[in-house]
Amino acid sequence: MDSGRGLRYAWAPRMLSEAAWEQATDPEARSLLLPSAAANPEREGAIRDPGEASVEALELSRALGLSITVADALFRAGRRADAETRLFLDPRLAHLTPPDAMADRELSADRLARAIRAHEKIAVFGDYDCDGITSCAIVTEVLRALGGDVVPLLATRKDGSYGFNAKALERVRKTGATLLVTCDCGSSDHDRLATARSYGIETLVIDHHLVPAEPLPAIAFLNPHRPECGFPFKGLASCGLALSLGAAVRRALGANLDMRQWLDLVAIGTVADVAPLVGDNRALVRAGLAVLSQGARPGLRALAELARLDLGHGVSADDIAFRIAPRLNAPGRLEDPDLSLALLLERDSMRAAGIAATIEQLTAQRRAIQEEMIGQALREIEANGWAKEPAIVLARDGWHPGIVGIVAGRVASKYGKPTIVVALDGGSGRGSVRGPAGFPLHDALVLSRAGLVGFGGHQAAAGVEVRADRVEALRVLWCDAAIALGAMKFGPLEGEADVRLDDRDEPAVVARDLERLEPCGQGNRAPRVLVRGAPVRVSRMIKGHLKLEIALKRHVIGAFGYELGSLSRGLAGGRVDIVGRLRRDTFRGGSAVEIRIDRVERTS
Repeated sequence: MDSGRGLRYAWAPRMLSEAAWEQATDPEARSLLLPSAAANPEREGAIRDPGEASVEALELSRALGLSITVADALFRAGRRADAETRLFLDPRLAHLTPPDAMADRELSADRLARAIRAHEKIAVFGDYDCDGITSCAIVTEVLRALGGDVVPLLATRKDGSYGFNAKALERVRKTGATLLVTCDCGSSDHDRLATARSYGIETLVIDHHLVPAEPLPAIAFLNPHRPECGFPFKGLASCGLALSLGAAVRRALGANLDMRQWLDLVAIGTVADVAPLVGDNRALVRAGLAVLSQGARPGLRALAELARLDLGHGVSADDIAFRIAPRLNAPGRLEDPDLSLALLLERDSMRAAGIAATIEQLTAQRRAIQEEMIGQALREIEANGWAKEPAIVLARDGWHPGIVGIVAGRVASKYGKPTIVVALDGGSGRGSVRGPAGFPLHDALVLSRAGLVGFGGHQAAAGVEVRADRVEALRVLWCDAAIALGAMKFGPLEGEADVRLDDRDEPAVVARDLERLEPCGQGNRAPRVLVRGAPVRVSRMIKGHLKLEIALKRHVIGAFGYELGSLSRGLAGGRVDIVGRLRRDTFRGGSAVEIRIDRVERTS
C-alpha cells in the first residue's frame, strides 16, 4: 500500500515461531502468547522511532554486561541495575516463593500421605485443556511414584461441560475412590462436591480460577485467589500448584523424589493457559524448557518430531504455544482428551509414537474445521458491521463447541476487541471468551451476567453458557461492559517498536541477549526491535512470504515477513524501516541472525 508520501508498508498478523512462520500451520497458537493486533491494522503513518539509547541505558549496558540494544529495552521497561533485574535475567528455582503461606497445602499433603499409607484408591480429575491435562499427569505420576493407587480421569466436551459436572462425578464414583483430587477445576463446582461428600468421597481441589464467595465443600482447597490464602504470587497455573502439592506430599512421606522431572509439564501447562510469565512462573517455565529440551518423556519427544521441533536445539515458550499446546489440545477439542493424557503418561517409545501419530491426525482435522468456522465468523462480522462495535458476540448453530475458543482468539486478535463465540445446539449453547492483552474478561462477564446462564474462568480466558434467545441481549451487555472497562486501551499495537537496534552492537550478541529475556509471553512481551533505513540487498517472495537480506553498517542479516510476499517487488535496492523480533537464524546456523518482520516500510 502506498501512502501520500510514497511510503509502502504492511503489517503481519502475528510474530510466529520459526516453524509457524515457515509453514503457517497453526492459527490457534496466534492467540496464546502475543498481544492482540490493532482493530485497524493498516494505518497510515510512518513507524515511530523510539530514538537512540540514553546515557542511563548505556550505563545499564555496562553494569549488566548486556548489548546496548537489550539494555535500552530493559531501561525503557523501567528496569535498573538492581537485584530484581538480575533475578529477572537469571531466574532460578532456588528463588521460588516459599509455599508456607499457601492455604491448605499442608492439609492436602497430609491427607494424600494418609491415603497412600492406607492404600486408598485416589481419583485424579483434570479439566480437558493443557493446564488440566498436565496437572492431572503431574499429580498422577507423583502419587504413583510415592506408592499411591491412582485413577486419572479428564473432563470431556461430550459430557456437555467443562469442569467437574454430574457425569464426571458418576465416573469418579464408579472407580471406587474414597479421595478425589480435582485439577484446574472445582472452584465453582459446589453442588457436585457436596454430592461427592454424601457418597463418602473426600475432595481436594487444585485450581487457579477466580473464587466464588460461598465456601467450597471440600476438605482442602489450593487456590492462591482465595482471600485467606497468604501465598503472595497469584499467577501460578494449576500445573504449578500441582507440582507444589507433590513436593509437599513427598515431604509428608519423608520420600526422596526429584520433582524437577515434572517441570516440562509445568512449562507446557503454564504457557498454554496464558498464565503471566513473571515471578515464580518465569523460573518454573525457564527450568521446564530445559527439561523439555532433554526429551526424556517419550510422548513429548514423539510429538515434537511430528511437529518438526528439534528439542536438541532448545525449546522456547513460542514452541510450546505454537507447536506443542495446539496438538495436546486437539483430541479434547474433537473427541476425548484422554489421548493426550495417555501420551504424557506413556513410557514406551513405540506406543508413544502411535499415540502421537493419532494426535497429529486430529490436529489436521481441527485445523480444517477451525478455518471453516473462522471464515464464517469473519464474514458475519463484516456483513453486520460488528467490527465497529466495542466488543463482539457471535453465536451459530452447527459450530463445533471444541473450536469456539480458537475462533474467539482469532477474532479478538484480528479486531482487538473482547470476543464471545458460542456454539448453539437448539435453545442453548456453550462458548469461549477471549480478548486483547490485559483486558479483564472475568470482570466483563460479571457485568454481563444478566445475559448468561453461567460462566467461569479467569481474566485472560473464560467459558460461558448462553440461551439462544438471549444472544442479542448478551451482545448489548457485552458491549456496555467493554466500554465500562475501557477495552480500547488494552492490547499494545502490533508493529510499534520498543527499541532501536544500536549500530554499535553485534546483531548476534543482541539476539543472544534477547534470549535472556525469555520466556516471553503473557506479562513479559518480547521487545520489538527497529532496524532503521537499512539497504535491501535481496528481496523475494517465497510461498507468499517476504524474504529479505538487509545491510547494516557492519553486517548483513535476513528478514522474514509472514504473508507479506506481495511487498517483495521493488524493495531491492531501496531502504526500509523494519520492526520485528531479532532472533538467531537456526536454519543458517553460526552467528547468522534474522529479524521476523512485524511491520516494514519503504523509506526510499
